[in-house]
Amino acid sequence: MKRGNLFANLPGPRPGELVEVLLAGAGVTLERIISTGQATPPGHWYEQEQQEWVILLRGSAALCFDGEADLLVMEPGDWVEIPAHRRHRVEWTDPAGATVWLALHHQPG
Repeated sequence: MKRGNLFANLPGPRPGELVEVLLAGAGVTLERIISTGQATPPGHWYEQEQQEWVILLRGSAALCFDGEADLLVMEPGDWVEIPAHRRHRVEWTDPAGATVWLALHHQPG
């Protein structure tokens, strides 16, 4: 049996996000991501082979999707399903504290 707490050992400010794989297997990966004010570098877009379901548990952030004018501002409890190959980026995360995400990567369909 594995056990943990999603809010334990939250880092302070750091140069990059902290990504921890919590579960992996059978085409599924579950990650805990801790952001402390990071954003996707200018000009870079994520475009993944797998679908990604993301929930924001703590903090705040904004996602940008290619071709959409409005940002998707996320607060605790907000989630989004990002289709495979959908270009997106993180515009900002809360610099005042840890933003905690769960990201579930899975096969389309």
